[in-house]
Amino acid sequence: LCSDVRQRIQQRIAQAFGISSASMYLTKPTFFSRINNTEAKTTHDEYWHPHVDKVTYGSFDYTSLLYLSDYTEDFGGGRFVFMDAGSNKTIEPRAGRVSFFTSGSENLHRVEKVHWGTRYAITISFTCNPDHGIGDPVL
Repeated sequence: LCSDVRQRIQQRIAQAFGISSASMYLTKPTFFSRINNTEAKTTHDEYWHPHVDKVTYGSFDYTSLLYLSDYTEDFGGGRFVFMDAGSNKTIEPRAGRVSFFTSGSENLHRVEKVHWGTRYAITISFTCNPDHGIGDPVL
């Protein structure tokens, strides 16, 4: 299932950005996130700060998020926000929704603090550098 989801997302990103999916490689970290309103224990838990994935993770060229819970039904807050100079663009998570973007400085973003409930998502990232590629996770 993980491999199938990764392949479908990879193909859609390649199509949207006009590149070959064969030139994209899964990279780390690919992770599951469970965000609620508990206090952050480390600075890495402070997801609400604006950041650029390429700077934060190094190997990311394309970032995707597969949402597993619904905004306003399962949690409050927790929307994904692109920090644009003119006006911010906000994505409301919905179970099954996939968002993706290039991971460079053109896509400064953050996640709003979750006020209640739990927000679940999977981050699946890709690199164009085969040296940074990893295999599909094995469960």
